[in-house]
Formats: sequence, C-alpha cells, structure tokens
Amino acid sequence: MKIGMAQLNPTVGDLVGNAERILAAARGAAEGGCRLLLTPELSLCGYPPRDLLLAPSFVEGMWAVLEGLARDLPASLAVLVGAVDRNLEAHTTGGKALFNSMVWLENGGVQQVFHKRLLPTYDVFDEHRYFEPGGESNLLVLDGVRIGVTICEDLWNDEEFWGKRSYAVNPIADLAELGVDLLVNLSASPYTVGKQRLREAMLDHAAGRYGLPVIYVNQVGGNDDLIFDGCSVALNRAGEVVCRAGAFESDFAVLDFDEGKGDLLKTAPVVRLSESEDEEIWSALVLGVRDYMRKCGFSKVVLGLSGGVDSSLVAAIAVEAVGRDNVLGVLMPSPYSSDHSVTDALALAKNLGIQTQVLPIGGLMEEYDKSLGDLFAGTSFGLAEENIQSRIRGNLLMAVSNKFGHLLISTGNKSEMAVGYCTLYGDMNGGLAAIADVPKMRVYSICRWLNERGKGEGEVIPESVLVKAPSAELKPGQFDQDSLPPYEVLDDILARMIHHRESPAQIVAAGHDAAVVERVVKLVTRAEFKRRQAPPGLKVTDRAFGTGWRMPIASRRSQPSLKVGEG
Repeated sequence: MKIGMAQLNPTVGDLVGNAERILAAARGAAEGGCRLLLTPELSLCGYPPRDLLLAPSFVEGMWAVLEGLARDLPASLAVLVGAVDRNLEAHTTGGKALFNSMVWLENGGVQQVFHKRLLPTYDVFDEHRYFEPGGESNLLVLDGVRIGVTICEDLWNDEEFWGKRSYAVNPIADLAELGVDLLVNLSASPYTVGKQRLREAMLDHAAGRYGLPVIYVNQVGGNDDLIFDGCSVALNRAGEVVCRAGAFESDFAVLDFDEGKGDLLKTAPVVRLSESEDEEIWSALVLGVRDYMRKCGFSKVVLGLSGGVDSSLVAAIAVEAVGRDNVLGVLMPSPYSSDHSVTDALALAKNLGIQTQVLPIGGLMEEYDKSLGDLFAGTSFGLAEENIQSRIRGNLLMAVSNKFGHLLISTGNKSEMAVGYCTLYGDMNGGLAAIADVPKMRVYSICRWLNERGKGEGEVIPESVLVKAPSAELKPGQFDQDSLPPYEVLDDILARMIHHRESPAQIVAAGHDAAVVERVVKLVTRAEFKRRQAPPGLKVTDRAFGTGWRMPIASRRSQPSLKVGEG
C-alpha cells in the first residue's frame, strides 16, 4: 500500500483555501499511486483556530466545505482530513460542544470520524476550552490493513519514555492491544529549538516498544506567534527513520507499506535535520516572518537600523523572508549617536542590498525639550528624556508604516523584553517582534553562523557590529552594561528563572551573585506590563513571552526566605 504524507501550510480560518491545498495534494497522491493520504491535525481550518471555534457558523461552514471536498477527491483515494466535529451529546452530558477530529473521506463522503483523546492544556495549548476528549481507540481498516489513528498529543503520554504519565490513558498502548498493523499520528506540533530530535526519540521508543511502524505527519508554517516546522517522519518497526520531509517548508512524500512484512520500506527521501541550533532558529524565524506577512496581507517591511546587532539580524531575516527589494531600513541618528552607528547601519544595508532612509531626530528632540521645558524645569536629564528619543523614533517608523502599508518589525531581543530594557511606544512599536524569543547571546551566535554560512561571498553582518559594546545611545557614553549585568550572566539567570523555573536561591547556588539575581527577578516582574502590550513575538523556545506566558501584572512576590540550596 502506498501512503502519501501531505505536509501542509494552512491559513487559519481559510476553509476554502485549505481545502484546495488538500485537494491538490490528493490529486498528486492519486497520480503517484497512493491508496491513503494523511494530512495534519485540523488541516481544514488550520491550527490553532482558537475562538473561531466558538462561532457556530464557522463549524457549519467547515462541514459544508468538508462535504464538498469529499465529492471532489479522486475516487481511488482515502483521505484523512483534520476537522472539528460536533458533540451531539454535549447538551445531555454537560461536555464540550466539539471534538478535535480526523475525518476519513472516501467514495464521495464521510466514512468514519476519529476523535482526539488527549487534549493539551499547557503552554500555548488550551484545547479543554473548546473540545471534549474522545473516549475510544481510533481504528481504521483499509483494504485489510489495520491502522491506528492518533492526533498529536495522543502520542505524547508514554510513561516508559517520560518516566511518568500525564493522562489516565495511553492511546498508543490501547491501539497496540487492538492488534493494529500501523500507527499514524496527525499533528500540529509547534516548533521549539531541538524539538524534532525529541519527537524522533519518542517515535523510536514507540516503534520499539510496540513493534509497530509509525508515520508522523506535522503541519508546517507560521500562524501568529507559533511556527510549525513540519519535519514529518516515518519509522519502521525497528525504529529506523525511513522517510523525513523537509523542515520549515511544505512537502509531500510517498511511503510504501508492505502488508506481507507488516512494515514500512526504505523507499522515500530522508531530508537531513539542521546541523546546528543557530541554523534551525534562523530557518524558523525566516518562515515565521514570511508567513506572518503573507497571511496578514503585507508585502513590504520597514524597521529601524541602529547599527546594533539586533536590528542587523532582523534586517537579514526580513531580506531572506521577503527579498531585499521589499525591505526598508530607517536610520534615525540623534546628537548622542556615535559615528559608527550610522556607518555600521549603512554597511549592513549595503551587504544586504536594501534601501535606506536617514531621518535625523535632533530637531524633534529640541522641540520636545521646548514643549516640556516649563514642566521639567529644575529636574535632571534622565529616563524620561531618554525614552522620548525612542518614542520619536517609534513615531517616525509608524508613520512610514501607515503611509506606505509596510509591516513594522520591532527588533528587541528576549533578554531586553525580560527585564524591560525597552520603551513602550518607542522601540517596542511594531506589528511583529521577530526576535523577541531570542536571547542576546543567541543573537550574536546566529549572526556569526550567518557570516560563516556566507563565507567566501563576504560577511552579512559587519564584524564591527559584532565586536562593539551594545548601547542604546540615549545619552552620552551609554552602554547596556551600565544598567544590566553582562549579557552572558543575564542570559544564564533568565534561562534558569524562565525556562527551568529555578528559585532565586537555586540560581544563587549555581554561582550567581545574590544581589544581581534579586535585581534581575525584580526587573522581570516589573516589566510584565510592557510585555502585555508588545507585538506578537515569534516563539522558538519552550517558554516564550506570548500566548503561553500568563503572568499577572499587579502582583507582589512575598515568600518565606530560602537559604542557599533550598527551594
């Protein structure tokens, strides 16, 4: 039996457009001799649809499109399509009104509907808000082949692999007991750095534990802050990878399942994984920017170029995503800007081949000083005056965005967002925050990787950008480390606090200065109101400031003191 894997990039809510993508994949699968086509979780509506699901007309429209798709599919093909199904017993059981389902389409209609059994409600997931969990194992019998159907989270509850069980049931174990010949998992699994290797280790364990081949089909593309990496993969009964689709791109592959051997054959391409985390994150960010623009209707980008490493990386990402002719870099020097800020920004623009515009802000600063002169009389130059410069720049960038319809991309990194080293209505302005989940030291690492990738063709990020001390240049002689710990120290504290959820005492026990840790914790807590007003930030780590970060703004952390080593 030939089985097609359609690694699709849906647009959330675009039922007709997504159905057309599925139909095109189905026609290609039929031409390739496939008997079964697999598509990702909620492939018809895109994942995550969020509160679109609360509109009954959206669900009704989904089924109308689904039934039309069934009539148009090639007659020789069975297709599993991800869609939402109605829970007809909800009014009597008190359950949720919907199921997250896979629908078997064949012979012009719906043959069977399979419901997702495990519903994630953590990080960016909130499926209990919308869905009722399925209560039965999902078995599809096609031409005598017994196929166990699972949906995303259904695969992620193996107590032997994790050393614990998060749900009361293990759908894979249940299917193995039913004597299936093949396991398939249809997913919309968001990207985080290093996740594919974890997935494949988990799939390898499942194949080995149950002696079954496994096909995993994942969504690809950017939807708001989430990026889906694809990397659909198939493993034989021995846990060997027999096929892997491309990362961060739509793809299609045909697998051969030998009914006699009860196994998948090594007949499909195995695309390599990224060689480094820097390469992986770069590819994710490029896809995230490209899809955000395409799906929101933007064709051009504007961003501020400061001559610093953050704006340099964001400019490079934008060029890779939408092309150099569609990127405008705006330089906005003040009287405090160093000469190298302008020359470095222009050197970067030359390397990238992008258009630039210089808008000096000295005169605007003077006008603000005049307007506020009486009110500020008798006070010293400080944070208010510094932030006015950032807000002037933010206003100018938004004016360009409004006038020409460009998407303004903000350039702040995760380290700055964490501690509030950013200005509301200033450098935080924008419709998308491209590197808001990328710590400062990783920004440098990706830039160096980028230069190494282009070795022989000239540097992308000027070396002068990478070696100078970071500075916002909002007052004479200012450097970031006048206000913050060194970034290598700050990033480690933030990683321990945010990603590993270590207590201040644990972080101190790891070797950090207690006063520095206490200050960083306070800065992170106090900056929550800024993050709540920030543009969407592309998620590349397992703990991003976005839909999965739900911290109170008005709060006070009052806890018993812990001795070093406790907690």
